[in-house]
Amino acid sequence: MKQRGSGILLPVTSLFSGYGIGDLGPSACRFVDFLSDAEQSYWQILPLNPTSQDYDNSPYHSISAFAFNTNLISPDSLVQDRFLKASDIPAMPEFPRGRVDYPAVIPFKEQILSLAFDRFQKDKTGLAGYNEFCRNNAWWLEDFALFISLHRHYKGNCWNTWPEEIKYRKPAALDTMRQRLKTMIDKEKFLQYIFFQQWKRLKTYSQKKGICLIGDIPIYVNYDSADVWTHPSLFRLDDQLRPLVIAGVPPDYFSKTGQLWKNPLFCWEEHEKDGFSWWIKRVEHNLSLFDYSRIDHFRGLVAYWEVGAGEINAINGRWVPAPGEKLLTLMKKQFIDLPLIAEDLGIITPDVSLLINRFSLPGMRVLLFAFTDDPSTSPHAPHNLIRNCILYTGTHDNATSRGWLESDATPEERLNLVRYIGRDIPPEQLPAELIRLAMMSVADTVIIPMQDILSLGDTARMNRPGTDTGNWRWQMEKGQTDPVVTRELAGMTRIFGRSSRKKTE
Repeated sequence: MKQRGSGILLPVTSLFSGYGIGDLGPSACRFVDFLSDAEQSYWQILPLNPTSQDYDNSPYHSISAFAFNTNLISPDSLVQDRFLKASDIPAMPEFPRGRVDYPAVIPFKEQILSLAFDRFQKDKTGLAGYNEFCRNNAWWLEDFALFISLHRHYKGNCWNTWPEEIKYRKPAALDTMRQRLKTMIDKEKFLQYIFFQQWKRLKTYSQKKGICLIGDIPIYVNYDSADVWTHPSLFRLDDQLRPLVIAGVPPDYFSKTGQLWKNPLFCWEEHEKDGFSWWIKRVEHNLSLFDYSRIDHFRGLVAYWEVGAGEINAINGRWVPAPGEKLLTLMKKQFIDLPLIAEDLGIITPDVSLLINRFSLPGMRVLLFAFTDDPSTSPHAPHNLIRNCILYTGTHDNATSRGWLESDATPEERLNLVRYIGRDIPPEQLPAELIRLAMMSVADTVIIPMQDILSLGDTARMNRPGTDTGNWRWQMEKGQTDPVVTRELAGMTRIFGRSSRKKTE
């Protein structure tokens, strides 16, 4: 990422699909074709880990740091790979346009995936590949498949309410449950294998098209997760394995009371004792899937906001130091060029910036933030940027650019915008104006949310930080990446020296 390039931020869930949610099948390949035709270099997505309706299907709240979201498996690819016949796919509900209806999608997908597993058990299609996948990933797959099977067996209740011998992972009790839940466990392994196969094919296709994939690593995991149940010593828990303290961030741009994420915090002393092996495996796993990975809330590797487990918001917390320098030093030895991106938004202290600079990691800048205060001194304003950064018009946590101007921007922010670009413009023209500002900047890499490429308003917003419902639902509609959009994006990419074709000539 040391040369000029650009790309698009689009979650897999937001791809157009006739099955109610974006998936890894033909529509994903068509999006890669669009990126290639528009001369882009990168496709950035959100985390691929399993999501839960308990957390509004947020990709940043998962039951596993290693497993995959099987709702993203493509039914079309299941047919192509002979795990299903086309006639096996049941009649589809009438899914809404432009948004993911999770309560309708999830049971529909579960029905399809169960049919694929039943057929696999009968005819063993892909058995050799499945066995190889299970061997290579046993270090996380065995515990995850057992955990999720137990979770369903115990009616979705949190693992700390399970029988004591299961809660505390007594070997004899676990062996008994493995035998009892064998079919369910085998199904979970199979679905993880299918996801991996479909992802591997998409990654290969992206590479052939010259598109680099950027993944996302949430810094924390859920308390009710395979990771905490399997490795309780790596988290700050009491003698009953309940969280002593929880994660969040103090009041900031997004929330006056801060954000209480409720994730358990790491027991960094234990991580350090075993050479940060859990973290090394986590990053290695992600980098096997992506060309680059963003570490969300990077500042938590330097110091994290610790809140008591009983607090109702994140105001009453404190900063606690973390051994990020030691962790990154080990990672630097393990991974060539350390292909990581530091999400360094929010309250960033000099020690965070020093760590990012020491390891030459690109940080993030957000163009919309340039207008919240004085643009002349804002680190997000184009004239203040450095080359080694990723510049976004906005992120999944922001309003779309158009929606920001239509609904969110204060009078002062509107005035700052007008003064900076030199004129007043209607909201529908703002995304193109900001994309041009980003593309012409010195930032080596520019990433544009797909909503801004399409000049969409507030209804296309992906997430509102601090809210618990109604997020993560936006989905593209058929035909939105039309030739006009492709041609205009390619033209702007070329004129500002970011074309992927120029790099390969």
